[in-house]
Amino acid sequence: METKSIMIVGVGGQGTLLASRLLGYVITSRGLDVKVSEVHGMSQRGGSVVTYVKFGDKVYSPVVEEGEADFLLSFELLESARWISYLKPTGKLISNTQQIDPMPVISGAAQYPAEIAEKIAALGCDILTADALSLSEEAGNSKAVNVVLMGILSNFLDFSAEEWDAAIDACVPEKFREVNHKAFRLGRSYRV
Repeated sequence: METKSIMIVGVGGQGTLLASRLLGYVITSRGLDVKVSEVHGMSQRGGSVVTYVKFGDKVYSPVVEEGEADFLLSFELLESARWISYLKPTGKLISNTQQIDPMPVISGAAQYPAEIAEKIAALGCDILTADALSLSEEAGNSKAVNVVLMGILSNFLDFSAEEWDAAIDACVPEKFREVNHKAFRLGRSYRV
């Protein structure tokens, strides 16, 4: 299998690490080689978090270079803009429409950029946006944005819904499984 590269980007506290665990579980359950690298930055203060995931028959490094990612899965719009240069020209950006104000915006030193998705699309990028926050609330927990986004991403990967269900069962504490299964299904059924 040809090596695939996925970047999962967001803001600290959005569940990017669980998303990467789910993805890693699904990949390894197929017997594929996977390498994952997490960069936390100022994640505990609402800063950028990025996870690199590479998988295939044999993977030697988890690092995704600029212009190399097949998929950029963004949990927040500004993070899409911050990491877009890592996406291949033929890659796909899947972005939550949620906007989380960074510290310069909170302090009044800057304004949140307008029309980020439209500006990215104008660059010729294949972008799919979704209000994953609303879908996670529909599932029963606003913190399930990460699993909604994994459900959307799953439409573009060759793993069955049953494989993803097994990953949720293995990676999510039992008391949160039902809402996460529902969040995944809402994402998987989202128009693509």
